[in-house]
Amino acid sequence: MRQSEPALPLDASRRAFLRSASLAATASMFSGGHITLAGPHPAANTASPVEPALDAKRMRELAAWTGLTMQTPNPVPYGAEVFHSKTGERLMRATNAVRKENDPSAHGEVHAIRLACSKLGSYSLSGYTLYTTCEPCPMCMACALWAGLDRVVYGATLAASARFGHQIMISAAEVVKRSDISCVVDGPVERDFCLTLFTNPNMQKAFKKWNSPKH
Repeated sequence: MRQSEPALPLDASRRAFLRSASLAATASMFSGGHITLAGPHPAANTASPVEPALDAKRMRELAAWTGLTMQTPNPVPYGAEVFHSKTGERLMRATNAVRKENDPSAHGEVHAIRLACSKLGSYSLSGYTLYTTCEPCPMCMACALWAGLDRVVYGATLAASARFGHQIMISAAEVVKRSDISCVVDGPVERDFCLTLFTNPNMQKAFKKWNSPKH
């Protein structure tokens, strides 16, 4: 004859039943695919795919336009341009204006973003792409994120520009990585062509002046 199993105390029996039911329910939810682990929710990006050849064309044109400053008393290698991401319409282009405006924040990218926003009458550049002859510094990349730009395309790298003057060595991609704001960063594009802005003899003279302790 089979011996009867000892009865569990009422409280212990209730706890065992609830534990079993909880485990069964959890297993069922996972196996049925009812649970989705929470993750970051990137902002919608409206940038349309751009052919590499078009990026290269726009970058070379921007670099050539920026190069016109080499024939002026205030040459600068930093130029930036804003295009509509879908239509390709140019909204604004600008160069670094730090010395011209006595504004340490008037880097080419920030200058272009300010002018573009002013033209639109909006603080947002969502739906637009920024091209710049040099990889944005952390300040400029942060401004691009706050402006809501879809995409940033750069020419020369931060490492290359650091050969000619002071630089904050945090890449544009790293700034985006540490943010919860979505923005595509592409580059370098036409790096060597953009570097000619930095190596231009007139620009080299300006760099020596900029880096002088007495300046």
